[in-house]
Amino acid sequence: MSARSDILQKLSDSVIEGNSEAAKKWATEALNARLDPLEAIENGLAKGLRDVGGKFERGEMFLMQLILSGEAMKAGVQILKPEILKQQKELKGVGTILIGTVEGDIHDIGKSIVSAMLTADGFDVVDLGVDVPDQVFVEKTKEIKPRILGLSALMTTTRTKQKDVIDALQRAGLRDTVKVLVGGATVTPEWAEEIGADAYGDDAVDATKKARQLLEGKEGG
Repeated sequence: MSARSDILQKLSDSVIEGNSEAAKKWATEALNARLDPLEAIENGLAKGLRDVGGKFERGEMFLMQLILSGEAMKAGVQILKPEILKQQKELKGVGTILIGTVEGDIHDIGKSIVSAMLTADGFDVVDLGVDVPDQVFVEKTKEIKPRILGLSALMTTTRTKQKDVIDALQRAGLRDTVKVLVGGATVTPEWAEEIGADAYGDDAVDATKKARQLLEGKEGG
């Protein structure tokens, strides 16, 4: 195994084990070895988090382990973030994205990966967390004036809240001020179109690509 592959594996393992200190250590090693910090996130930290998410969905892992893994990923990203911003100075000021998981839904894994990738791409990400009430999305949109609002929903029973948030933005006279990007396990391009969202992100990489397209004035799927 090459040094690069070894570091990526260690990053993944640290997240799977929920070990924040190890995540910080191997993120530092990644920088010392001159690994692309974006690759360290996507093929290291996020890879581990996707593995953990799968185990949790299959009932092979407890919620507390899931939370620890999420914290480990965040710890690793914090080490990598300064280098990402340093490499991509030209992206500074690209725009603010407000993101959160809708009310009634406590799934954090997918949203955290998306937040990390958006941050890596130069966006200023404001993450509201999980189980966010419709009105909080509206109030924060009014306060922060983000260019994009990201709404995550992992369950069929909660994805309807994405529509509720869009409707609430409309009533508040804010819908035309922000682009809405939706995603989550049960969300589809057809659903996004039905509820009047501006775009749908299939995964973290696709969501980042769609966010870029929205800023460039390209909408859809």
